[in-house]
Amino acid sequence: MSEKVTLKCIAQKNAVVPSYKTEGAAGADVCAFLESPVVIRPGERALIPTGLSFEIPSGYEIQVRPRSGLALKNGVTVLNSPGTIDSDYRGELKVILANFGQEDFVVNSGDRIAQIVISQVSAACFIPVNSISETLRGAGGFGSTGV
Repeated sequence: MSEKVTLKCIAQKNAVVPSYKTEGAAGADVCAFLESPVVIRPGERALIPTGLSFEIPSGYEIQVRPRSGLALKNGVTVLNSPGTIDSDYRGELKVILANFGQEDFVVNSGDRIAQIVISQVSAACFIPVNSISETLRGAGGFGSTGV
């Protein structure tokens, strides 16, 4: 198992602190923090607050990912998946949920809406050049290697 990273978390009153549901889980569940239920109609999206703010160590990010059960059973997913929470962000974590299902989806406060994964990141030095190396694939993309 990889090392554990300590994250400081401010949880508003009655907000649910993220938790891992099994010993081997990579993602910790995050829950909605709402004053009243939110209805997401088919084809629509909504920004759902969690009531949580984090202090993420430099060199790490939080990735916000969909919950597979919501995707399979309801067609509900995290729209910008994975969403990235940068180490210098100190605001509330909010999740963009999209309903690709056939029926209205109701989000209640306390519902598990997404999962978060803590991941190390590397910064790059971008160097402008006039050419880059050739490869067999070249510029082929978007299905160029087959479906």
